[in-house]
Amino acid sequence: IGLVVTPAFIQGWFGLPQLGVLAAAVAFIAGFVVVLIYLYFYLGWKKSPMAIDAELIRNLKIDWKLLGLVLKLGIPAGVGMVVASLSAIVIVGIINRFGSDATAAYGAVNQVLSYVQFPAMSIMIAASIFAAQAIGARNFDEVEHVTRTALVMNTIFTGGLVLIAYLFSQHLVRLFITDESVVEMTETLLHIVLWSCVISGYGQVFSSVMRASGDVWLPMTLSLAAIILVEVPGALWLSSIYGLNGVWIAYCFSFCALLLFQATYYLGFWRKKEIRALV
Repeated sequence: IGLVVTPAFIQGWFGLPQLGVLAAAVAFIAGFVVVLIYLYFYLGWKKSPMAIDAELIRNLKIDWKLLGLVLKLGIPAGVGMVVASLSAIVIVGIINRFGSDATAAYGAVNQVLSYVQFPAMSIMIAASIFAAQAIGARNFDEVEHVTRTALVMNTIFTGGLVLIAYLFSQHLVRLFITDESVVEMTETLLHIVLWSCVISGYGQVFSSVMRASGDVWLPMTLSLAAIILVEVPGALWLSSIYGLNGVWIAYCFSFCALLLFQATYYLGFWRKKEIRALV
């Protein structure tokens, strides 16, 4: 939905108003609303136990033991998101030093990357779900198969989108930017960072599989280490040498560090641990 709605509102396709930067916010809200409505009718049609009906509402109550488990798994993710957001503020501050064109290019690059990374995010979620199901069924050997499959799928789908983005980078950038100098700048930044989306996807697969077993703190810490120890200082240092390009080079190093940290822990330690079902 976001893939279609965002450029549609930016360009004013099909008679829609041209909202400019507001298009991303509108697409974000529209995506959630449409999916929520779809799920309401779909789950009811399938007579799913999760269908929102009177019986479900009557039986809504707090399972305190389960709530504790949810908090145990959710708090590290929340901490990670807060730290990542704060780091992003620092990165934006660095980019703003290079002027408004650099800020516009940053926004356009992130828009393109968000589409390119859709497969990696979907694969990460699917890997976590399937790994959790395998662990819950005490079929621990299947976890390794899930990991390998997710890594291959990331190579094919994320790698395929990265290749397409390289081939049509100028056309993609022009969906969000019209100024020729900014288009050229954005295209250069995309060429620097696009390939590392595949590397980031690999790291996320390892992390998601480990989190499926309830091992959340160390994978989160490793992800934050890639941001705090590599991305932010790397952006500060490399931007002083290579200018704006240095910020995106730092992103590449950060994604590589993420894969190195997560893969090392997964292959060297986590895979040798005894895995237990959470419930």
